[in-house]
Amino acid sequence: MSIQKPSIPKGTRDFSPLEMVRRNYIFDTIRRVFQLFGYQPIETPAMENLSTLLGKYGEEGDKLLFKILNSGNFLDKYKSTKEDVPNSVDADILPDFKDLTSFITEKGLRYDLTVPFARFVVQHQNELTFPFKRYQIQPVWRADRPQKGRYREFFQCDVDVIGSDSLLNEVELIQIVDKVFSSLGLNYIVKLNNRKILSGIAEMIGEPGRLIDLTVSLDKMEKTGMEMVISELREKGFTSDSINSLIPYLNFATEKDHTKALPFLKDQLKTSNIGLEGINEFEKITSCLRDISFNGHVELDISLARGLNYYTGTIIEVKAADVPMGSICGGGRYDDLTGIFGLKGVSGVGISFGADRIYDVMNELNLFPETLGSTTKVLFVNFGEAEERYCLPLLAKLREEGIASEIYPDNSKMKKQLDYANKKNIPFVVLVGENEMKENKLTLKNMETGEQDTITFEQLKNKIAK
Repeated sequence: MSIQKPSIPKGTRDFSPLEMVRRNYIFDTIRRVFQLFGYQPIETPAMENLSTLLGKYGEEGDKLLFKILNSGNFLDKYKSTKEDVPNSVDADILPDFKDLTSFITEKGLRYDLTVPFARFVVQHQNELTFPFKRYQIQPVWRADRPQKGRYREFFQCDVDVIGSDSLLNEVELIQIVDKVFSSLGLNYIVKLNNRKILSGIAEMIGEPGRLIDLTVSLDKMEKTGMEMVISELREKGFTSDSINSLIPYLNFATEKDHTKALPFLKDQLKTSNIGLEGINEFEKITSCLRDISFNGHVELDISLARGLNYYTGTIIEVKAADVPMGSICGGGRYDDLTGIFGLKGVSGVGISFGADRIYDVMNELNLFPETLGSTTKVLFVNFGEAEERYCLPLLAKLREEGIASEIYPDNSKMKKQLDYANKKNIPFVVLVGENEMKENKLTLKNMETGEQDTITFEQLKNKIAK
């Protein structure tokens, strides 16, 4: 058998023990905040029926779905009977390429956690208490082009409340953003918009029926710039008049002081009921945030569209203030996502924290606590079989106290055992030799300072538990 070079698919990663400890620090922080606000955990399968996923993320999102091939030879029933082309496929029988998908695949890896959540709510509606507040921390997959901060497999940390129209839910979600990033030591900016404002803009430029086309293009503005957005809209068939009417809005799209943008929008959308409704919702949310302790900066971004089709109201996006990076958190209001699955008129709102991008930002800014590098608090040096037997009951007692501890498995040279402790960032080493066993004591070595003390087991517990 030939030797295979080990590799993993592009856009995926292995995680070392240090990376996992840091990632779990992020997950644990987010989980604690979710629970602090009364949200409950759920999980859904990694794969969903394609019928659940398709059509929920827009045409571009559908292209990024990872589809799972059905098992078995799905072409058997389409094999040609022509003798000159044995086992070939009859082109007259097979459907077009897009339609072929339904013949060869019926399942896909989940693209996000929101659509599976909506499916979960409908499927389990009789078991839930509404408003239902849930959080979910699981991986998702997208067949995207890998680049900095963008992966094909990544974790999302979602928090949603469904079954309530109240804007207090949006306020609470932004409080959660503040609590999470303050706990992690990250400076951040919250960008807000409202799908109703975008609907009003589409109405006022004479394109009321083309909101999706407009939002998909607007969502690229920060990355590609205004000229590319205008060019794409032209390619989509937007008229010169509608584009010229849109330009004043685009000029305000980078206006970070919403005290300037709001009067402009109120004037431009004064005849659009839905546009004014979106403005009123924005003002209520920001007004509530002024009444509470809030560390972050909130700004209105007219170009913020988040191209997913299911958003209907508030749109939220969070950026790291100190590192150039895509959004590290985002979400919004969806009024009838459950309606797709048969439960009409149930509004929800949620946000998703991108743990992988948060990790990259924290790593670049060196924000992880130094103590995270060690999972073991104390290592017992192995001097031989008699010493092993003496140390094992002591190890068991430390672990019962919740103190992470281990013994080096082999009677190796002292230097090798101490190197092991240093490489694993283990702060304390215990040495138990013949003299210590006779006196019923231990020698404790502080690996940072190099100091050694001969102490009792009770004193050891107190020292390393600090």
